[in-house]
Amino acid sequence: MDEDVFRGKLKQYKDTVYRIAFTYLRNQADAEDVAQETFLKFYLREKPFPDVGSEKAWLIRVTLNACFQNRAELPENLATAFETPQDNALYAAVFSLPEKYRVVILLYYYEEYSVQEISEMLQRNPSTIQTQLERARKKLKALLEQKGGFHYGQTA
Repeated sequence: MDEDVFRGKLKQYKDTVYRIAFTYLRNQADAEDVAQETFLKFYLREKPFPDVGSEKAWLIRVTLNACFQNRAELPENLATAFETPQDNALYAAVFSLPEKYRVVILLYYYEEYSVQEISEMLQRNPSTIQTQLERARKKLKALLEQKGGFHYGQTA
């Protein structure tokens, strides 16, 4: 791959890859390692992608695979860097979800993938993804109400 093209792709996808790795690993150094590993594989890949969607899906899949090999625990003070108590509560609640729910929330709400696209990336049935999203929303709502006594979007 041409270095200029690679630099452009790195700039385009670095936040997505890092965010996914961090969501799984919950550790900045490990997430950076996975991102570096992912982009090295991307750089060395010889076969071109048929389209931009396939390219991004491949990067996400490689990132997720690398994360399965590197697990870590969430530092206690990680959810204190946001501007509002609601954002801190949402962040902490998302990270307290089981992994299968945390990942679909990230891909659906933050990366804006459709249920079908997520099912293809994670190699799960679309109805499974839909069920996991529904359960994750219920868990998030319960956690936010329990911890803060407020719904996300309300003032504290």
